[in-house]
Amino acid sequence: MGEQTAIEWTDATWNPVTGCTKVSAGCDNCYAAAFARRRLRHTYLLRRPAVETKENETDPFAVRLWPERLAQPERWSRPRMIFVNSMSDLFHKDIPVDYVRRIFEVMLACDRHIYQVLTKRPARAANFWASHAKALGYAEVPAHIWLGTSIENQRVAYRCSHLVRVPAAVRFLSCEPLLGPLDLDLGGIHWVIAGGESGPNHRPMESGWTRSIREQCQRSSVPFFFKQWGGNTPKAGGRLLDGREWSEFPEVVASTALAGAVT
Repeated sequence: MGEQTAIEWTDATWNPVTGCTKVSAGCDNCYAAAFARRRLRHTYLLRRPAVETKENETDPFAVRLWPERLAQPERWSRPRMIFVNSMSDLFHKDIPVDYVRRIFEVMLACDRHIYQVLTKRPARAANFWASHAKALGYAEVPAHIWLGTSIENQRVAYRCSHLVRVPAAVRFLSCEPLLGPLDLDLGGIHWVIAGGESGPNHRPMESGWTRSIREQCQRSSVPFFFKQWGGNTPKAGGRLLDGREWSEFPEVVASTALAGAVT
C-alpha cells in the first residue's frame, strides 16, 4: 500500500488483501502477480494464505489477509482517492465474507476519502451488498465508495450487467488492458476508464477500439478517462488521444472534499 501511486486515476493504494487468481484474458500479464512473485515474494511468503493448501503456501500471489492494514485510511488525514486492493480483488472467493464486511465498515466510517473498488467478480459484489446492506445501515453504497468492474473484451462485457445490480451511487468500468472492440451498455454506469496494456509481453491496442468507447461515453453523457496507450512501459505510448488528455471524472467528485484534488 502507498500514499503515492503511478496510477493516473487515483491518489493512493490500500491493500488489506493481496493475491488473486486468473479469470479471463485481461489477467494474462497481471502486473500485481509479477510484482508479488518477484519483488514481494519473501514478504508475502511470511504470511499464511487465507486458504491453506500446499500450492497456496508456496505461491506469493495466493490470497493473503493483512488485518493490520485495515486502519490505514484513518491515518491519512488529507482526503484522497484510494484504489482498494490494487494487489488483489476484494470479491475473490478465498476472502472470507466477514473480512470483506470489515473493509466496508472502514470505508463507511472513514468517509473523507473516495474509495475505488475494482473487481472482475461483480456478481459476488452484488450478492455481498444484497446480504449485508441492512446490517451495514445503508440501502445504497454511498457516493464516496465507487464500485467498478474490468471489461477487456466483448467476451466479458456481461460483467457490466452484474455490476449494475449493485445499488451504488457511482459505478465504473475499467477497459484496461483493452484487448478488443467493445459495444457497451452504459445504462447505470457513471465513469469509464480505457487503456492499453504495458509490460514486455503487452498486447497492442487499436486506436479505433478506444475512440469507439469514447464516442459511446459521449453519446451516453458518461465521463471518460483515457489512461495510456501502453507499451513496454506504462508511459511508453503516452496518454494523448487525438491530441489531448481525457481525464474526466464523475460529477459526484465536485461535491466532495476531493474536488480540488482531481480537477
